Amino acid sequence: MLKNLLVASSLALTVSLAGCQSAYYSAWEQVGVEKRDIMVDRVEDAKESQEEAQEQFSSALEEFSALVNFDGGDLEDVYNSLNDEYEDSKSAAEDVSNRINKVQSVAEALFDEWEEELDEYENTTLRRESESKLRQTRQRYEDMLRAMRNAEGKMDPVLQRLQDNVLYLKHNLNANAIGALQGELTTIRGDVDTLLAEMSKAISESDAFIASMR
Repeated sequence: MLKNLLVASSLALTVSLAGCQSAYYSAWEQVGVEKRDIMVDRVEDAKESQEEAQEQFSSALEEFSALVNFDGGDLEDVYNSLNDEYEDSKSAAEDVSNRINKVQSVAEALFDEWEEELDEYENTTLRRESESKLRQTRQRYEDMLRAMRNAEGKMDPVLQRLQDNVLYLKHNLNANAIGALQGELTTIRGDVDTLLAEMSKAISESDAFIASMR
């Protein structure tokens, strides 16, 4: 849909670089792409980023598990691997947050426009139906956004613990350091499990919202 509209993409990119959201949405509308289409596309992107983040945080947990079960080899390699997983997890978390913000941005524009256009109806029956649809859509969106933000909030504790352990290991590359970190595994695993569960809820809410918009 959106990705195949090359002309529209070029136009939208131009106004996006100017930093004006209203001009950005207007540019899309000129080529027949409405805010609801952009919203669905962005929800799909946000869902995709959460799925990728689930995989990344799972990978980081596996790497940390391998670390605390270290039984020989080059400790510096182990540190580098864990540090890479932390950096990748941090990048994945930033992507999730950015995409959620984009969903929220277009949602606010869509609902503001929808609300304003209710006053343009002369047919009261059609107005009531549109108003009812707006309430339903907004409620589904709020449920989805809440789930997304809940999952987003669970990323920070995991990232902080990973960062703490990476920093500790950086300055203590020895077997004693590994022993000191073993007690961290249970806590990190619990945090990651909670995060993955919350992300699964957000992904399910995204699927339901996308289906309702189509």
